[in-house]
Amino acid sequence: MQINITYERPEEGPASGPITVGWFRTTDKGGVLYDAPERLASRETNKGHAKSASRCPALINMESRYFVIKSPIDLTLGFTRDEKGVPRLVNRAGAGSAVRSSKLADMLTLVGEAEWRYPDRPTVQLKLPYVFIADEPVYLTQIAAFAHYRKTPLPGTIFGGRFPIDIWPRPLMWAFEWHEPEKDIVLKRGEPLFYVQFEGGAPDRPVSVVEAERTAELDAYCEHISGVVNYVNQTFSLFKAAEAARPKVLVTPRKRG
Repeated sequence: MQINITYERPEEGPASGPITVGWFRTTDKGGVLYDAPERLASRETNKGHAKSASRCPALINMESRYFVIKSPIDLTLGFTRDEKGVPRLVNRAGAGSAVRSSKLADMLTLVGEAEWRYPDRPTVQLKLPYVFIADEPVYLTQIAAFAHYRKTPLPGTIFGGRFPIDIWPRPLMWAFEWHEPEKDIVLKRGEPLFYVQFEGGAPDRPVSVVEAERTAELDAYCEHISGVVNYVNQTFSLFKAAEAARPKVLVTPRKRG
C-alpha cells in the first residue's frame, strides 16, 4: 500500500542534499553492548592499483548505501525438543556462557511452532534496541550481511523486511529461519548480523545517519504505534492513522559534550 506524504519544510530543505536518517536505542540499559550502526566499507583492501575493485566507483557507491548492525553477544545456540516434543533452545556454552541464562531469555525468543513458515524450520528472534527515523519519506530495507564471509555458514537465512521509517519507526530484530536445526547457530560479538539500506525520493542522494535524541514527542509517537502487530494482521493498513498522529519533527541530532 503506497502512501503519499507531504511534510512542511523550508525551501532550503534537504530535497537536493543528503537524506538524514536518525537512529537511537530504545533503552540505555546495556547500551554499551550495542555498537552504533557503521557504513559498510571494504577494509584493508588493495587500493594501490588504479583498476583495483576497491577503487571501483560502482562498488564504493553501493557500499556507501548499506549500514552494518553488529551482534552484541557471543552465542552458540542449539535446538532440541523435550520429552513431550515441545521445541526448546539450548545454550551450548552452558555455565561458560558470557551471557547469564536469565538475560539470554530476555533477548532470545523461539517463535511458537504454529507460526513457523515451514514445519521443519524453527524461527528464532533476537531482540535489538535499534530504531531508525526520518523526517521525509524514507524506506528501510533489512537484508542479510552478504559481504561478510563466514568460514562456517549460518544454518539458515534471516528474515528481511522493508518499511517506512518516517511514519512507522519500530525496533529492529534479528529473525532467523533455521533450515538445519541439527546444526548450531554461532554468533560472535562484533560480527555483522545484518545490513540496513535506506531509500528516499531520489536514488542519487547520499544518506547521512546520525544519532538522535529521544525527545518526549518521539517517545510518545513510538509508544502510540508500538505493539499493534499483536492486534492486527496488516499493520501497513494503519499508516494513514499513524501519519495523522505524527509530530512534525522526529529527528533531533544528539548533542555531544
